[in-house]
Amino acid sequence: MPPRDLALVLVICLVWAGNFLTSAFALRELPPLLFTAVRLAMLALLLAPFVRSPPRGQWRLLAAVALCNGVLHFGLSFWALRLAGDLASPAIVLQSYVPMAVLLAWWARGERFGWRTGLAVALSFAGVVVLGFDPLVLDRPESLAVMLASAFFLALGTVLMRGLQGIDMPSQQGWTAILGVLPLLALSALLEPGGADALRQASWVGWGGALYSALGASLLGHGLYYVLVRRHPVAQVTPWLLLTPVFAVALGLLFWGDRPGPRLWLGGAMVLGGVFVIALRAQVKARPVPPAEEI
Repeated sequence: MPPRDLALVLVICLVWAGNFLTSAFALRELPPLLFTAVRLAMLALLLAPFVRSPPRGQWRLLAAVALCNGVLHFGLSFWALRLAGDLASPAIVLQSYVPMAVLLAWWARGERFGWRTGLAVALSFAGVVVLGFDPLVLDRPESLAVMLASAFFLALGTVLMRGLQGIDMPSQQGWTAILGVLPLLALSALLEPGGADALRQASWVGWGGALYSALGASLLGHGLYYVLVRRHPVAQVTPWLLLTPVFAVALGLLFWGDRPGPRLWLGGAMVLGGVFVIALRAQVKARPVPPAEEI
């Protein structure tokens, strides 16, 4: 890619990495499911003028994608981030959605993969195990479990998205937000008592985190991403997006006080190395590997 487009890649990755940091601060004030609902409500309002009705026969699949990506993936990922004591492990573990998507596509759609991709999938999952034994992660193992569940639903949503037809990206993002708000509000009312009071008492940090997540991560980050994929094949862009968890780790070290141990460094390298190989193999086969949207 030319330097201009590489600069766009860096902006995307920095914006998505920044979402881990700003959301972590915001989640000190707002419960995660309510935070996710606020973020999606803002995104729905911003995208409403650009949303178009999907073609006939696509509603059910679109609703399933919105449930997986908008409600379950985002809700669980912010929940995991709130539970975690660091930024590094959630940012890295989220990337395990890529090998999960490979296995789901093989199981549900019969998509085959070679032995190199199989080894990369195994390496990524082994990396999660190694990372899980780092003292920073062992202190809060529930965060790891919740983020793995979030990654699974993102992987499922990624596979389901391949069946969507006749829906442009602004409409897809908009419907994901619109269809996700009410279920998240209902889940928050059920599971997060006192959420309404927390919302009323939230400072600019809580509201600013939600606004950054909607404007920066979703609109700017994904807007620039789709500019790139109009210029280049998706498989050519995807490997560069692995800079996102790298930048998130750096932000955690600089601003969150992260102190990863050797197991987290080794496990993280295994996870990201496996994902990188999967992305390169997809590039060889020209099979798109959609990006994980920050969180």
